[in-house]
Parts: sequence; C-alpha cells; structure tokens
Amino acid sequence: MTKARKAVQEILDRAGRPLCAFDVEELVGSLCDLATIYRSLHHLEKNGLAESFVLHCSAHGTERYYVSCGARHRHWFHCERCHGFVDLGACRVEPLLEEMEKDAGVEIRSHMLYATGICADCAG
Repeated sequence: MTKARKAVQEILDRAGRPLCAFDVEELVGSLCDLATIYRSLHHLEKNGLAESFVLHCSAHGTERYYVSCGARHRHWFHCERCHGFVDLGACRVEPLLEEMEKDAGVEIRSHMLYATGICADCAG
C-alpha cells in the first residue's frame, strides 16, 4: 500500500466520525494532494477498508463521506446547524433487514444509515 493510502486509512481509522475528502486533506498535511486523496479513498472503499455515503446539506451541498470499516458498523446523525456528526451507536436494524429480505425476496449485503436534524447542543 502506498504511503498516501496508508495515511488516509490511518486518518479514517482514528477519526471516530465520517470524513469528506476535504476533511482528510486538512488532516493529511502536505503528504499528498486532493486528487491523490480521492484516489486513495476510492481504493480503500473498493477493497473493503472504507465505506461511504452521500449526504446533502443545505449549507455545504452534496458531499461524499467516508468511514473506516475497521470498526464495528455504526449509524450516524448529522446536525443541520453545526454540521457535526453524532455516533448513534452500533447497528440495531439487522432484524428489520432480515424481515425486509424475506418480504422483498432479496439478499441485503450492506446498508448505510444516517439521520439528520438538530443535535442536543444546538437545540439547547
């Protein structure tokens, strides 16, 4: 694995929250440029080391966010005011997914769940 890919993977592993390419760029420093970061993120996702989701935010537009696959599968909350992420904890929808598989006659291999709204800090 290249130095850039390894650095991007380590950043995702340590982040504890979803990151967009621009977040990674701030954290990686001068090691690589934005194009290399995008290629690295794509490589990590293609090889099962990261997963991504697309989030539309009225303030920031549409952005792809990445999380490490090294940790347990998590679900996320995005605050519409401060634009922070809150970890909603480990996945608790597996029974629902199994029911959906049976009802629809499909095999669900992966899923990504995020919710949006106002976080406790912004609401208070």
